[in-house]
Amino acid sequence: MVRFSYCHVPDYPLSESIEMIKTADELGYYACYSVDETYHKDMWLLFAAAADKTSNIRLGPNVTHLILREPTLVAQQLGTLDELTNGRAEAVISFGNLVMLAQYHQQWQGTRPVARVKEGMQVIRTFLDEGTITHEGEFFNYTGLFTAARPVQDHLPLKIGAMGGPRSFELAAEIGDGMHSACGYSREHYDYAVEHVKAGADKAGKDWKDLDIGAWVIMTVGQDSKAAKEAARIMAAFYIPAMPQNQIERHGLDYADLQPITEAFGAGDVKKALELTTPEVAEKLSVAGTPEECVDKLNNDILPAGVNHIIAAVTDPFLVKVFSGEDVANVPDVKGQLHLIHDEVMPALN
Repeated sequence: MVRFSYCHVPDYPLSESIEMIKTADELGYYACYSVDETYHKDMWLLFAAAADKTSNIRLGPNVTHLILREPTLVAQQLGTLDELTNGRAEAVISFGNLVMLAQYHQQWQGTRPVARVKEGMQVIRTFLDEGTITHEGEFFNYTGLFTAARPVQDHLPLKIGAMGGPRSFELAAEIGDGMHSACGYSREHYDYAVEHVKAGADKAGKDWKDLDIGAWVIMTVGQDSKAAKEAARIMAAFYIPAMPQNQIERHGLDYADLQPITEAFGAGDVKKALELTTPEVAEKLSVAGTPEECVDKLNNDILPAGVNHIIAAVTDPFLVKVFSGEDVANVPDVKGQLHLIHDEVMPALN
């Protein structure tokens, strides 16, 4: 059984965001995740507002960042959200968006970011489970810290977001409840990711099939295939600078060939960056088209590796306009696409 979740980018009017989350809840999506980044409206406040307007859908960040976020504060937020949702909170954790870290002048190279995530995960787990922590570590230190923010769940799920090298994939299985990989679309990428998830699970004495193995994908679904693919092409361009070299190469793309796109974004020339992102590149870096085309992409390139959870970062005309200033026609809005995925994509996969 393949889980489907919706990843919401909180750039819409908040009342509309809540309606999208309510739609996903009513349609039975497993979770609504959101990006925890300064670029967007605050996802924690949004989910707090959506908590009593939804019944079953799980809510949480995908991802929250342990370089810009202090782990005990993440645990405090999660515990509070879990109470508000009556036990529906969870989190996907990583060390951060590389582009945003550069904008914050955070020098992460050489700082052992995966080790930071490992220790931060242990801090969050302890603080959630026990409500108090005394810890002396490489990155974090506390003496007698306590909190009244207590989760409803006996075990609030913590997962790790991984993209590039093997250690993140392995760590997710070793110490987490699962692994979500963002911007992965090829069979080669997911074969690599799941191979290392299996290695981490073996090391920890776990059955890898019990883990949540998620594919976070840019997804645009519509009956007009060309229009859907154009919306996805524009959105895919913005994620290329955040993709590590080894991840790009696992999609059959040459890292050097894509550097002009990153350089154009760095110079503030969005129009040039979009022009340089060809339909051929975007086809490799998105799931887009008619429902049948999306089913084929998921069936052929993503699910066979062992992925059991699709996290659809649904792209619609509003989001394209916010990111790029471009107008795309004949593409359904988010609620329309959530219905299409529910009605035509999910049944074909399950």
